[in-house]
Amino acid sequence: MSNRSESASGNPAPADSEDKLITWALALAQLVSWGSVYYSFSLLVVPMEQSMGWGRTSTNAALSVGLLVSGFVAYPIGRWIDHGLGRRVMAVGSVIAAAMLLLWAGAQSLTLLFVAWIGLGISMAATFYDPVFAVVTHRYPRSFRTKITLITLVAGFASTVFIPLTQLLVGSVGWRTSLVVLAALNLVVCLPIHVMAIRSSRTDARSRPESRDVKLANDAATRRALRTPTFWALAVCFTAYYATFAALTFHLVPLMVERGVSNAVLVTTMALIGPAQVAARAVWFTFGRTIHVSTIGIIVVTLFPLSTIILITAGHSAALLWLFALCYGAANGMMTILRGTIVQDLMWTEGYGAVSGMLSFPSNIAKGIAPIAAAGIWNLTHGYVVVEWTVFLVSILSAIAFLVAVRASRHAALSST
Repeated sequence: MSNRSESASGNPAPADSEDKLITWALALAQLVSWGSVYYSFSLLVVPMEQSMGWGRTSTNAALSVGLLVSGFVAYPIGRWIDHGLGRRVMAVGSVIAAAMLLLWAGAQSLTLLFVAWIGLGISMAATFYDPVFAVVTHRYPRSFRTKITLITLVAGFASTVFIPLTQLLVGSVGWRTSLVVLAALNLVVCLPIHVMAIRSSRTDARSRPESRDVKLANDAATRRALRTPTFWALAVCFTAYYATFAALTFHLVPLMVERGVSNAVLVTTMALIGPAQVAARAVWFTFGRTIHVSTIGIIVVTLFPLSTIILITAGHSAALLWLFALCYGAANGMMTILRGTIVQDLMWTEGYGAVSGMLSFPSNIAKGIAPIAAAGIWNLTHGYVVVEWTVFLVSILSAIAFLVAVRASRHAALSST
């Protein structure tokens, strides 16, 4: 793929000021998309269960189904973006998000809740990090790393903004009206941004003389990925990582409660994770240009198992639990950027949307299954000790797979010279 600094429509790239405005706008849309769909669930689920009499297992199963659906549709969505449909994909994704939040708001049965989360799974695959990373990579082949880092830096405040906002809404107008407000935000904020900031459409793609050649190159790059050891190593790395992260994220509070950690320490530990994510991304944004992304990746995949060992040995120690939260949050904060940039560095940019979608498929399935699997281990062993050690061992697998990916990429580069 050419490294021309052009938009997906083939026109010359806009001025730097316009590029910055577009990047900030896409970052704002990410903040709203993540905050209104993903982070709102934990605050809405309890009042919803109390109102409707639904069980915790059933409501969380709806979330898991949504995550699984997002994994299944990630590849076709990425392929559509590769073919110049980024604007349509993300704009329609925002409309679907709003429609499904409204359906959830009016749900009177578990069936409708599951239908809503199936739709929200599609919207997440169309509006979250993967699609915007693909759009930015194709539009800014020379500066996508900086822009992706900035987008994740801003979006990292989604929980900081939307957790208290959603809590305030639930307390003042109830969970159903809160969902209506969140739906409106997707239509008022995200939809206009995705329509105006993304210059890619089927009409644009057809108007380009090289459109067919680009599609063929993207499709060939996707098929080539399946024959590349680097791709499979990255697939293992990300799947193992997101499985452990999801398991630990959803079980961290009950784990600390089981240990008898005081409420003040527990709350502080949880509160440190978000700022640690944002701080790590800010450090990457500031210094990341001078360090190769694979080097930062090694730091990231090492930091997560280190944080797990700290958690295992922390006991009731507030200092160690807070150190865990900082390492854990920093690892996840940087992993998001790594996930958006490492494919281009270790492989290629052609067909990035589809390749990224293929990597997301097992990762998103792992996100949906891991919390339930962790609960199953807890039920069998009557405690979280085995869960913690399982998370540690799988995180080691993630680190090893990343090192294999880096080695395989370097070997392929040497072989081609």
